[in-house]
Amino acid sequence: MTTTDPGRMYRNLHHREGAGWLAGLSTGQAVVVGAACVPVVVAVGSGRWSAAFGWLLVAAAVWALTTIPIRGRPALHWLTDLAMFTTGVLMTWSPWQSKAAAGRATDPDAPDLPGVLARFRFHDGPPLSEKRLCLIQDSVDGRWAITGRLTHAGVAMAAPAECEGLADQLGTMLIGVAHREVIDRVSLLVRTVPDDGTDYLVWREQHESPDAPELTRAIAAEIDRDVAAASVRTELFVTVAGTEHSLRRAAKAAGGGIPGRAYALYRVLDGVADALRGLGVTEVTWLSSAGVAEAVRTGFNPAAAAHLRHQQLTRPDRAGHLSWSMAGPVLAPTPAARHYAHDGFATVAYAVQPPVGGTSFGSLGPLLAVRRAGERRSLQIHYEVLDPSHARRHVSRTRFRATLIADLKATRGFGTTVEEEQRHAGGHAHEAAVAAGHALVRYTIAAATTVPSDWADWGIEDAAAGIENDAADRFGLLRLELTQDAAFAAACLPVGYGLPGLPNRRWQR
Repeated sequence: MTTTDPGRMYRNLHHREGAGWLAGLSTGQAVVVGAACVPVVVAVGSGRWSAAFGWLLVAAAVWALTTIPIRGRPALHWLTDLAMFTTGVLMTWSPWQSKAAAGRATDPDAPDLPGVLARFRFHDGPPLSEKRLCLIQDSVDGRWAITGRLTHAGVAMAAPAECEGLADQLGTMLIGVAHREVIDRVSLLVRTVPDDGTDYLVWREQHESPDAPELTRAIAAEIDRDVAAASVRTELFVTVAGTEHSLRRAAKAAGGGIPGRAYALYRVLDGVADALRGLGVTEVTWLSSAGVAEAVRTGFNPAAAAHLRHQQLTRPDRAGHLSWSMAGPVLAPTPAARHYAHDGFATVAYAVQPPVGGTSFGSLGPLLAVRRAGERRSLQIHYEVLDPSHARRHVSRTRFRATLIADLKATRGFGTTVEEEQRHAGGHAHEAAVAAGHALVRYTIAAATTVPSDWADWGIEDAAAGIENDAADRFGLLRLELTQDAAFAAACLPVGYGLPGLPNRRWQR
């Protein structure tokens, strides 16, 4: 998806990315369908009508498999994904166990992560305010990122006018990113954390009066158990990333190598933090390697959060020492098509589709509403802000394509649908918005629910039904079948994974 008015949070000015010229077909689809029609034309030209009819049936089947979407993907894509998924299971490539659990870990600082996370490298950057930040390298897309932990009061009780102001601040932040030469992606992750009362328990142990009556102690303990079972906290993360191409010049000026890339990203962190404070963030803490490792570990195993938090409160000398060899799951068994199993938990992830009419700031909140103790909800929004020159070319092509199609239909006497008229008007609106200084933003929204995999009376499908009910009448949820492991990383882990690269790399700065 793309939008040219981020300050209004996906309102009015958004359209599907990659819409094709010919009947909405992409270039690849048009080539496949055209190639399937060639034998039909040849057979008709030579007068072989029976062969032409047979080839016509084949072409129709190819057209149906290539173009008709089924739950978000054409049938040909489904068949390809199913073949890859089945091959991975049959060849035993999909099950995964950590080296530490198998007793084969040799380097505690070497990341040991499954699936798509194997593409990431985690480097210690040079000192920044007496702290070394974690530099996340995506070796496939050629990206470098830094992750921070945010403190925010939330917007559940905010008035509509206040939400509009926050949306405007978000748009201003993204416009600022568009004019920076180093970063072009911002990912915001909100993750609930089952509150088992660890913080309060430690406080009680330090402040409890030994002279308190036994009845008072019993009542307080009962209240603590009831409240802890229903309490939920949230944790927020932000990940800022830039491409190798955009970082190369600044990194070379800063000395080159990994330290040069780190310094290039360090220079924009203060500006990003100031913009986030305009969104109501009270504190931004950029994470070291141990901090990112803990965020990844608790993403795979929510139950580990209590132990890490208790260690941080009671053993400050041991806090922040989680090694990367222990950051991943202990075990990820043979994957299922509809959920992802990891460390005794199961996750169902979705792509979130905002309504055509748009939505407002804070409206994604119901997707984080936990329905039962022990469940975790995650929501991550990935923004990629295109540079102004790329944005101008894109909206110009979009407007030209919509105008050309409308003019061709008008000259041939064909009527136009309301959707086509809106697309035609939207092309001009996009161009006007970019010319007025708005940014062009690609974005994806991923949501997930995680529950213990041994729940018998309230299983993973019930949790999936719960998040689908919360999205009803607000958003469209597309369950990411056959790709739940990658979808888990996009929805639950603060590493900046979740947006595919631009198809045309020539447009990069």
